Amino acid sequence: MHAQPELLAELFGLDAVPQLAPRYNIAPSQPIAIVRDETQRETGEVARIWTHVLWGLIPSWAKDPTIGARMINARAETAAEKPSFRAAMRRRRCLVPTDGFFEWQRQGKQKQPFYATLQDGGPMAFAGLWETWMGPDGSALETCTVLTTEPNDLLAKIHNRMPVILAPEDYGEWLRAGAELTPREVSELQHLLRPYPADAMKMVAVDPVVNNARNEGPECILPVESSE
Repeated sequence: MHAQPELLAELFGLDAVPQLAPRYNIAPSQPIAIVRDETQRETGEVARIWTHVLWGLIPSWAKDPTIGARMINARAETAAEKPSFRAAMRRRRCLVPTDGFFEWQRQGKQKQPFYATLQDGGPMAFAGLWETWMGPDGSALETCTVLTTEPNDLLAKIHNRMPVILAPEDYGEWLRAGAELTPREVSELQHLLRPYPADAMKMVAVDPVVNNARNEGPECILPVESSE
């Protein structure tokens, strides 16, 4: 996530320019940006909000928050039915802004990372879900997960899933102004949860430095030669 904040404000229809530092290696359990629609108590109007939550959804009913480490992704085909995600599918949908994402392919004894982006290198958004978990001490913890789908022809070369990337014209339909949806209305969103066109994306092999979540910086997305 390293796009210009002004570009992000325009793309996501934000009232305020987000404050963020460039990131090149965001890992599960770390803070991640989301965009969601919220109804303002004072005016009743819906505003599009940029905020940070932890990556790894903790269901509101969970007794142990460590479950979030296993909830970084949700299958788009079944999320509406799964106990961990179905409430969020009805009430707490969000966008997860990003400039690109990593997938890995085993090559011999090594795992080669690949970096996938849009063809123009601009920012995009995954379909996401968010939740609030209340700790025993009454503190609130907000978390999220990224929906995944079948891979397009580009990603299928290295992985059997890919994140659901939403087109900008579909952001409003996915968020639905933060409204609570009926099961039927949730099913009507399924047409959005499809593989993104392969010809609108590109993918390059990058340095294995990204395999360590402690490494951070532009070197994480620099192209290298792959034996693929």
